[in-house]
Amino acid sequence: MLTLLIANKNYSSWSLRAWLALKGADIAFTERLLPFESEAFDAAFAGLAAPRRVPLLLDGDAAVWDSLAIIEHVAERYPDRPVWPTERAARIMARSICAEMHSGFHRMRRHLPMNLWRPPEPRACDAGVEADIARVADIWREARTRFGADGPFLFGRFSAADAYYAPVATRLLTYAVPLDPVSAAYVEAIHSWPDFVAWRTEALKEPWVAEHDEVDWPVVKREALA
Repeated sequence: MLTLLIANKNYSSWSLRAWLALKGADIAFTERLLPFESEAFDAAFAGLAAPRRVPLLLDGDAAVWDSLAIIEHVAERYPDRPVWPTERAARIMARSICAEMHSGFHRMRRHLPMNLWRPPEPRACDAGVEADIARVADIWREARTRFGADGPFLFGRFSAADAYYAPVATRLLTYAVPLDPVSAAYVEAIHSWPDFVAWRTEALKEPWVAEHDEVDWPVVKREALA
């Protein structure tokens, strides 16, 4: 049985990526939530040859850290599950855009942190953040145009690529970023996906506040649980 260690559902975008990828591929796992800066978080990593970061996947005696490594591990371990798109050209693009998200978009991620309970309100963005947002929209439009005929997600059916870009979709909604019709429809598809709805519902119940992810600090704006 797999165990996935994650942190606060309201803030932890990397946890969300791994969690959604496993859920979307119908891979069974046990979830273990470790609030940031808690004793439980520190204790969970004792004795593990892994950095103190989430997500972390425990597969028997093996520890797999880093969301992209986790996704590749389960794709290899469960080759019959739809972790990646089945079409070769789509799979190539999906892996490429996940790697691009993994190593890039730093300005957008820093300036617009994931915060699921913040009511949608705009935040001023500099040219670097706007460039990151424009690149994301370009990726979404290209994927949807080339490979999205079979469903509402980037490659039609839900895949690891959608798990990777789901936190971005939340950011664009949280900070009321104007979107083109294709991007707006994709953001809606992510927010309507049952697995994401389940994650967000739990996120809105959490009591823990992370100051560095609250852009209105010292005010903490919270949307009521819907």
